[in-house]
Amino acid sequence: MTTFATSDSTKKYAARFAGRAAAGHFREQQGLWLSSIGIGTYLGEPDARTDQAYTDAIVAAVESGVNVIDSAINYRFQRSERSVRAALHELARRGFAREEMVICTKGGFLTPDGDMPSDASEYFNHEYVATQILREGDVAAGCHSMAPRFIADQIDRSRRNLGVETIDVYYLHNPETQLGEVPREMFNSRVREAFEFLESAVAAAKIHFYGMATWNAFRQGENEQDFLSLAAMESLARDVAGGSHHLRFVQLPCNLGMTEALTRPNQSLDGSRVPMVEAANKLGITLVASAAMLQGKLSRGLPPFVATALGLQNDAERALQFVRSTPGITTALVGMSRVEHVGANLSLVAVPPASKDEFSRLFERGKQA
Repeated sequence: MTTFATSDSTKKYAARFAGRAAAGHFREQQGLWLSSIGIGTYLGEPDARTDQAYTDAIVAAVESGVNVIDSAINYRFQRSERSVRAALHELARRGFAREEMVICTKGGFLTPDGDMPSDASEYFNHEYVATQILREGDVAAGCHSMAPRFIADQIDRSRRNLGVETIDVYYLHNPETQLGEVPREMFNSRVREAFEFLESAVAAAKIHFYGMATWNAFRQGENEQDFLSLAAMESLARDVAGGSHHLRFVQLPCNLGMTEALTRPNQSLDGSRVPMVEAANKLGITLVASAAMLQGKLSRGLPPFVATALGLQNDAERALQFVRSTPGITTALVGMSRVEHVGANLSLVAVPPASKDEFSRLFERGKQA
């Protein structure tokens, strides 16, 4: 039985909002229909009140036209994933099928379970070292691993947390964390081994696609220690699985204060230097933007030219509109931990993304400001 997002079901989801969602809100990528705005579940206290608030927010978001739900096993000590599970149960009761939603999560960082243990070292030794899930040399920077045994364990924990058989998009979480400790050749070897395992997880229907969720890696200059070449990463996946590999998603920050994905030509491809949006497009990789409002910092105080170019009601809407309108970005993620956040942000579902001409004019005004 199919237990992941499908083309037919995500298309059916988009059709639910005919007449309510503006043209361009839903985009077809990798055979799926994804909303231009997704809900993130990063911030918040690891407590029952926040658990319920996220569950309610996710339900409200899906009912408002958002079918991309993003989490990570370490968010709120695994509790954010469990809030997603509770939301999926409630959404099923309200008539939304699991296959209509694109469920994304991440692994790589060591995390406690539920709350911070009194002795974190003892917890990790008991949970991971004594069980040989982690062995000597598997952990970098004291907190991060891409060892296949560890990723296998984390995927199964995330599947249980989320209450799903198949995770739609599974990201290696900030893999560049390791580049401060291991030589690049070793790093590439670790990524390749992780990709080999992730392809086997696809074959086992534990995940559908995989990717890399990064912070600095794809925005940096080529000479920076934690820079990553998208073409090099795609080449590793191609070496593992040929052209049918499942490395099909990359998540990176993109917002009015961090425009490198669009403006910095730091990726070498076919003899040219191009920005990430162009490299990803040519390599068949879908880009998802994190930090669309930079944890609320871009929700107020934007330069007047942004309002002139984009209109809308307030700076929060303008900041989100910028990201969802960026050419080459499929989905803009924004953290929404309360139903009030959903109501405020998702008024944009009914607003068309800025046209290429409008977006270009905004950029020109930005250069002049």
